[in-house]
This record gives sequence, C-alpha cells and structure tokens, in this order.
Amino acid sequence: MQTAAAMATLYEEEKATAARYVHATARGHEAVQLAAAFLLTETDYAAPYYRDDALLLGLGLRPYELMLQLLAKADDPFSGGRTYYSHPSLRRAGIPVIPHQSSATGMQAIPATGMAHAIKYFESTKIEKVSTENEPAASVEKTTSIAQLSTPNSPPLVLCSIGDGAMTEGEVAEALQMAVLHQLPIVYLVQDNDWGISATGREMRAMNAYEFAAGFPGLRRLQVDGADFGSSHRGLTEAFAHVRARRGPVLVHAKCPLLGHHTSGVRREWYRHDLVAHQEQDPLPRLHQQMLRNGFGEEELAGLTAEAQATVRADWAEALAAPNPDPTTFADHEFAPPAVTAEAGERSPAGAEKVLMVDAGLHAVDDILREFPEALFYGQDVGGELGGVFREAALLAKKYGDSRVFNTPIQEAYIVGSTAGMAAVGARPIVEIQFADYIWPSLNQLVEELSKSCYLSMGKFPIPALIRVPIGAYGGGGPYHSGSIESTLLTIRGIKVVYPSNAADMKGLMRAAFLDPNPVVMLEHKGLYWSKVPGTEDAKTVEPAAGYVIPLGQAAVAQAADPEKLSQGETALVVTYGMGVHWAKAASRNFPGQVEILDLRTLNPLDFEAVTTATRRHGKVLVLTEEPLMNSFAESLAGRIQRHCFEALDAPVFTLGAANLPAIALNVELERQMLPSAAKVAVALGELLGY
Repeated sequence: MQTAAAMATLYEEEKATAARYVHATARGHEAVQLAAAFLLTETDYAAPYYRDDALLLGLGLRPYELMLQLLAKADDPFSGGRTYYSHPSLRRAGIPVIPHQSSATGMQAIPATGMAHAIKYFESTKIEKVSTENEPAASVEKTTSIAQLSTPNSPPLVLCSIGDGAMTEGEVAEALQMAVLHQLPIVYLVQDNDWGISATGREMRAMNAYEFAAGFPGLRRLQVDGADFGSSHRGLTEAFAHVRARRGPVLVHAKCPLLGHHTSGVRREWYRHDLVAHQEQDPLPRLHQQMLRNGFGEEELAGLTAEAQATVRADWAEALAAPNPDPTTFADHEFAPPAVTAEAGERSPAGAEKVLMVDAGLHAVDDILREFPEALFYGQDVGGELGGVFREAALLAKKYGDSRVFNTPIQEAYIVGSTAGMAAVGARPIVEIQFADYIWPSLNQLVEELSKSCYLSMGKFPIPALIRVPIGAYGGGGPYHSGSIESTLLTIRGIKVVYPSNAADMKGLMRAAFLDPNPVVMLEHKGLYWSKVPGTEDAKTVEPAAGYVIPLGQAAVAQAADPEKLSQGETALVVTYGMGVHWAKAASRNFPGQVEILDLRTLNPLDFEAVTTATRRHGKVLVLTEEPLMNSFAESLAGRIQRHCFEALDAPVFTLGAANLPAIALNVELERQMLPSAAKVAVALGELLGY
C-alpha cells in the first residue's frame, strides 16, 4: 500500500514528466484492490480498471513496469508504449491472464463476462484440448485445458473491476443479465468513490451499484468498506468462495475515497469540494493504526515506508532511462498473421450437387463445429427450434447442444463484445447479428475492444471472432432490414470484412474467417441466400468439399472478357462484390464479351493488386456497390484507382450505387428506384464503353 501511495506522490512531484501522458492512480482505493489481488490465482482471469495500479502491484508487477507504461517506453510489458497507464494486457506465469481492455468506461463488463462464459463452457463439456494461443485446437500441438489449469479447491474465475459511475452504462446491464442467466463464474468488483469525473453520484445515478444489483435475481450482493483492508478481504474472500463453489456470480460494492485527481488531466483542485471528508477515509493511515494495535512498531512501519519510497525512486530513475519505442515499429501487430494463406481443398468435387448460398454457410458452420470442439455459435434466434430467421443455423442446436449453439437476448453489444472474452480463454466464437441494420449497438465493443486488442497488446491478445451479418435489400424488406453498412465497418481499423457473392465462396471464406486469428465480419446478402431474387441464379453453385478454404484478401474474376475484344480495346472492368456481381453479369449481356467482372470477395484486406492489374488490362472501370454512393467505400476505391492507375485509364473511373437516402423504403417500387439494378448498370456500362 505504501508503494502505491509513493508512486502517486512521485507522479505528482514529477508531474512535468509524469503527466505528459494522462494517467490515474489508485490513491484511496488501495485497500480493496490489494485484497482482490491477494485472492486471485494464476488460473484466474482479470479485467482491471484504469486506476487499478495497486491491484497490479498486488499481483506482483514492479513499479518499474507500470512506469514504463506511464512514460510510453519501448519495454512497457503491456503495449510497448501504445496505450495508457494501468491498461494492462498480460500473459505471465504466476498471475491471472489479463486481456486487453479499452478506456471506455463500463465496456470491460461484457468481455469479462464472455471470459466467464467460456470457462463455464469448457467446464461443462470437459473438453481436453483448449487453445491458449488463439489458434484452433486441432492445429495446435501444445494445448491446455481448463481442467488442467484448475484445482478442485480453486476452479478459475473472472474478476471484473469497475467504477460505480460506469455501472450506469447499458452494456453493464447486458453483462449482468447474461451472468445471471447462465450462472457464470465472475466477481464484479465495483469501486464506488461517488465521482464520475466531475459529476457526483447524486447527479449521475438513481441508486448505487449494490441497490441496482437487487434487480438481478441470482446475482449475489455484498458490501464492503473499500478503505479498510480487513473488511475488503473478508468480503472478497466470501465472494470468491461463492463463485469458486459455482453458486453463481457475485457483485461486491466497495465504498472508497478518491484522494487523487480523476486523472492527471482533470485535477482535483478544479472541482473537488469534499477532499477533507475523503481524506478522513484514507486507507493508508487506517491500516497503519490497525497494525500498531496489532503489535507492530512505529519504527518497523517507518522502515516499510522508507523501503517502498526507495524502491519507487529507484524504479523511476530506471524507467526514465529506458529506451523509447523504435518509430519504425509503429505499424506492427495491426493483425495477427493469417492462418490461411492459400486456397485448399476441393471447390467442385466430382458428383457434388449445387447448393444454395444459405445452405453453404450452414454446412460450413456444421463442419467447423464438428471439427473444432472449442467453437461456439450464438446470437438471436440461432439456437433452439428456429435455427435462425433465415434457417442459416437450422438443426445445429439439436445436433451440438445448447451449450454450443444457443440464443442470446436482444443484446448486440454482448453478442459481439463477449467474443473478446471468449477468445482470451481459448474458445472460438461464431456469432450472428440478425440484420445489418441492428449492428449499431455493438459498435462500441467492435471498435473499442475487438479492433484495438491485437495492436495495443502487441499481438498477445488477437481476437479470433467470426461475426456473421445478413445484409442488403431483397425486395420489400423495408428500412430496418435492408441496409448496407460496409463503408462504416471499413472505417474500423483492426477488423476484417468479407462479402461473398456465391455459395462456393461462402463456404471457403467462412472457414478462412473462422480460422483467422483476428475479428472478421462476414456480410451475407439476404437476397443471395435463396437465389429467389431474379438474376441471382449464379449464387447457387456446386458445393465444395468439407475443409475447402479461400484465403482472405484474394479477389476473383467472376466473368472474363473476350480476349479478342480486349486486344482491340473494346472492354471495360466492373469492380464489385455481393449483389453487384449479379447485376453486372445481367447487364453485361448487352455487351457480349466486353465486360470483365472482378469480385472483390474480401473488402479488408483488399486485393488492390488484382484491382490495379485488371484496371491496366482494360483502361475503363466501373466500381459498383449497393450502398448509397456518397462518401462510400466504392467512391474511395475509385479515387485510389485513379491515383495509382491514372496513366492507364482511358476514361474517368465510373461509380454506381444506391441513392443517397437514409433508409430503404418499404414499398418495392420505391426500393427499385433507390437501388442499382442490371438496367442501371447497363446504362453506365454503355456510357463507359463509349467514352
């Protein structure tokens, strides 16, 4: 505790240096954080909060290591100088696994609950092989199981540390709902200092976390004095024992004083009016007096204080002298290396029948669940009897059981964010957002937790998550079931985006997306699922064999131009994906042999080499999308083509997309006016070819 206090004091004394990058400290929260740290084991998982430096010290980390992060040094063991102080991500023998988490308050509750969900899954199924390196177990020689990691008296649990202000976030309620619904092994430690930056508890909540938790039957509630080590340790011991005995989740509400600044960037003197009252609850002098009453002497305690201060000073000097990151490494760890780098398996096996795109996806997931016991599939309506509103998961729950294929509440944030926790424990989640129009509640988790994890943890915590998203208009779906969202997704760095146009690609890309160690969003056009939309018959293809795989980031020529017309300069290229492939095919019948169609298949990573090669081959390009055109991926791609292929072009790069309107109208005639079509593509191609 003296070490944590000495660090806070030193940071204030050295604020000209220490506050170059914003930080918060545990000052006032040390007692409950250390009580939690001393109860955690190396088989556990932890999601510390951004002011939990005392907890990290209690786990055995040196002040020097925390200072390396404070100063954004190269040897920062968590992020190599990429993220804030007390934002750990660590796999180290002897301490719990600490996955990456963001600064977004309350967001850690969902990934932490996902960790507990994965622990329960592995325990309930008694799987022997669980990956610890974010690769499917079948491809990993050295694996570890939950059973091997735990002992009869200490099965693993998850500690989720959170502030009382963050408890007002809606995503926290989603996490608590799932923890209770599935009785997950997790302790939520709420550190309540009655402040949320400059807002008091009176201003920002109708009740404290303990009172709020009463609304979740099955969630055990405890209250402790977070400024008293004895009270904190007794309460947390009870909570940990309850969870380790698998009697359900627990929420511990710890009242703490806030003695430091909210952060170094929001100083206490600007807004605090209650410092005197909080200082009276300082856990350090309280513990000091308790130790004196228990027979320790002033001289002995003074010696501990001096030792802590000397350690902190020495570590500070060492950290100041440590090297800064090599600027040339700034782009390292955007993604973990792909698992699939070449096409493999049989795309058109002898005797195979044609299959609908929706069934190709279903069969791909079936193959994955059969082959990889760590794979799970969940989302709205994918479990139980229905098996998805498009029957894209039909009978999978009956085949693999409700612990592997299951329904979730209408909680898009939990569906997506839980995959980060699942992956940290070794599960391989496949999840579904029912319609692309409803992905927006999940964006906080997708952006803050999934997309940044690999980069900010220096590759320690990539998140292998396959997120299936039915997308697109299909005739009368209306404004909330017809939207296209790829441009928004493509502004999120650190995720991959896949968009197949036919059944064979669906199956091959689905497996590659599952095997990829990074978050992959797979956009699946509803109008292609059943090939019922006129002109989409080619979406139905011969079904590839089980195990067929296509590497992400590899475009394909969906239709070649006639070589003779190409040699005479009479051709054009359509660059597109999804439904655009089928519009382009239908339109090209008006220009026999004159149109090559390049199906991108993956939008990130983008096969720009294939785009530029094909552009130089034809000199005339149309970029076709179903999205509203203004500020879209298609317009961005057209600009890139013109920048890199300008001298090879015989015409401006044409673009075609939907009307720039906020939603797709329900009436099919209005929808037809808004969207591209084969006829509209034919008009554009006629103009382009005649340029």
